[in-house]
Amino acid sequence: MILIVDDKQENLFSLKSLLQLHAYEVDMASSGEEALKKLLRNEYSLIILDVQMPGMDGFEVAESITGFNKTRDIPIIFLSAVNIDKRFITKGYNAGGVDYVTKPFDPDLLLLKVKAFNRLYEQQRDLKMIQEVLRSEVDIRKKAQQDLERVNLSLEDKVGERTRQLVELNHGLESRNAELAQYVSLASHDLQEPVRKIITFSRILNEKHLAQLPAAKKDMDKIIASCERMRNLINDLLNYSKLSADAHYTQLHLEDIIATTLNDLEVVIAEKQAFIQLEPLPVVEGNAGQIRQLFQNLLTNALKFSKKEVPPLIKIWCELVDKKSLDAVVSPDGRYAKIYISDNGIGFDEFYLDKIFTIFQRLHDRTEYEGTGIGLAIVKKIIEKHHGLIGAKSREREGATFIILLPLLQQGVTDRLP
Repeated sequence: MILIVDDKQENLFSLKSLLQLHAYEVDMASSGEEALKKLLRNEYSLIILDVQMPGMDGFEVAESITGFNKTRDIPIIFLSAVNIDKRFITKGYNAGGVDYVTKPFDPDLLLLKVKAFNRLYEQQRDLKMIQEVLRSEVDIRKKAQQDLERVNLSLEDKVGERTRQLVELNHGLESRNAELAQYVSLASHDLQEPVRKIITFSRILNEKHLAQLPAAKKDMDKIIASCERMRNLINDLLNYSKLSADAHYTQLHLEDIIATTLNDLEVVIAEKQAFIQLEPLPVVEGNAGQIRQLFQNLLTNALKFSKKEVPPLIKIWCELVDKKSLDAVVSPDGRYAKIYISDNGIGFDEFYLDKIFTIFQRLHDRTEYEGTGIGLAIVKKIIEKHHGLIGAKSREREGATFIILLPLLQQGVTDRLP
């Protein structure tokens, strides 16, 4: 909005009509005092100020306007028909005016000046608003940065404290695991002794005193069978607990490991009339005792869960792959041995695949197939200790294939055999 200040009504009216004709919003004041009051209440983009006025003249009004923070940036165009001398024009500029127009004036020229100064003021106003927004944004970002730095410091302190707690907790767990392993070992030894005596004396009773008592002998056989299961369970628990200790890795010829295992199972293989088909296997780094136990458990399962009417056929072969994945493709220079152990036994529903590797989980009734439900849990834990994977594929009555993935080289090997 433009403010026109003049003590003559005809001048106010003519200027107002000219400006409104060109779509400018106009306000008027007939004295310097009235103009200053309006400036305190309203916002103007340009002031057209008459020089010769009663009371406060135009120069005094301009000096007052430029003395206020709110109005000092409003452009002032002086308009005069009397004070047209150079010294008055100079005084007008010194008082804060941006231009000095003498009467009679050219309306078109005045309009050009009004347009220019009005646009300049609006641009300056917009620039100030942008600067205010930017300053506000900078302040917000500075505060956010300060808050972030405080949060980071707090987070670092919390992470450090949590790390210290986890280290202490880990030390405590390691200590308790060692104590637990020692306890399990002692407890297993203490439990084995009475179980062994129960089995020994039960067999003596069975042979010497119950031969002529069929019913009593049958009950004693059940006692002996239950004690045998107890002894097997104690041994399996002891073996499972030993897997928590750090493993010692050496280079292992898997064919020699399996040959030793098959020799241990010679009696069962002969009874079942089983046929073992073994293909060449690589050398891997691992713990000899654990790898031997792994293959013994898997081969024992393959023999145990065979079909009664069909001799067991067990095949063992290997491929090299380059990725730690059971779906990895064959690679002659692979870093992992992918070992298959398949049989033609009773198989299982793959719906229970995750269940078979869980400790004490069984898919078959104990009266039909003996076992403690720990064998495959031990196998899985051994595989994990060797940074490998295990999976299986099977269908009921169509056999099962266990797939083992073992790295050829282990990290942190302390002993390498030639």
